[in-house]
Amino acid sequence: MAEPNFQVVKITTEETYALRTAVLRADTPTSDPKYAEDSKLGTVHLGVFDQDKVLIATSTWVINPWQDDPSAIAIQLRGMAVATKYQKSGLGKLLLDSGITHAKTHNAKYVWAKARDTALNFYLRNDFKSVGDGFTEGVTQMPHHLVVQKLL
Repeated sequence: MAEPNFQVVKITTEETYALRTAVLRADTPTSDPKYAEDSKLGTVHLGVFDQDKVLIATSTWVINPWQDDPSAIAIQLRGMAVATKYQKSGLGKLLLDSGITHAKTHNAKYVWAKARDTALNFYLRNDFKSVGDGFTEGVTQMPHHLVVQKLL
């Protein structure tokens, strides 16, 4: 479990880049950590810093419709990254819980993500459902599944 002194805070887009690159772009064809939605109105970046003020976990939350209910408010989780030495420590759940709380403040009906297959069980353990067939994501060339959690 995450240590109780770890807190989730809002961070800038730029603060996400180094950790996204290290975790999400390793062994992929690209090193670009940027997403088109990073500066989209309503996008929020969350982070967790260690005692030395080094970012050790981040996630990005974007207002984007869910494919099966496009008229409903939905938040897409993007760029979930936890520093390798902190993975499986509870920081991912801490970020997920904070992001879902954020989504609820927007009256979102859904939170969804394109989950890497290597992280699929994390989402399933945290009340997300896998939807449809797996696919190869274009930027990373890694296998993914869509996952969704209905909030309302």
